[in-house]
Amino acid sequence: MGLVDAVAATDAEVREPRRGDGLVVPADIVMDRAFTLAHEPDVVWPWIVQLGKRRAGWYLPARAERLVPRRRHAAVRIVERWQHLAPGDVIPDYGGRDEVFVVDEIDPPHVLVYRSRRGRTDVSWSITLRPVSGGTRVLLRLRLGPVRHVRLAETVGGAFDALTIAGLAAGLRERLSRPAAP
Repeated sequence: MGLVDAVAATDAEVREPRRGDGLVVPADIVMDRAFTLAHEPDVVWPWIVQLGKRRAGWYLPARAERLVPRRRHAAVRIVERWQHLAPGDVIPDYGGRDEVFVVDEIDPPHVLVYRSRRGRTDVSWSITLRPVSGGTRVLLRLRLGPVRHVRLAETVGGAFDALTIAGLAAGLRERLSRPAAP
């Protein structure tokens, strides 16, 4: 199984509308990723809501985090101070020193939608947790528009997106498999 296959959304998941789709219309680029975790949405949600720069980080697997400076390692537990988000909250992003995501919509434990602006490009990022037999399907949709260099964004940006989401999936699986801290 290749990297992109590991986080590939099904054809049906790609076609279905998602909350946050209306934030970037028209979208020149839409990247759909998905993976399944063996835990219910209520268990996965606290990890999702605390994602972010200067928050819990990006949950890379332990092998990958060894290559990252220690001060940038992601949280390995749920941190209470990062559990509260509301529409309008600003979350620093890894896209650059001044890049941020703004919470547009939140519906615990199922939907978190962010919006952002990068230069002249509008961005939305929707994370949906869907209960499935034996766990949770994590659906991620990134929408961008307008995009000046669509082919470059689709190839280089798409590969980077697949890599980071595959890392997120592996890191979340590791963290969720650990016994809960007292």
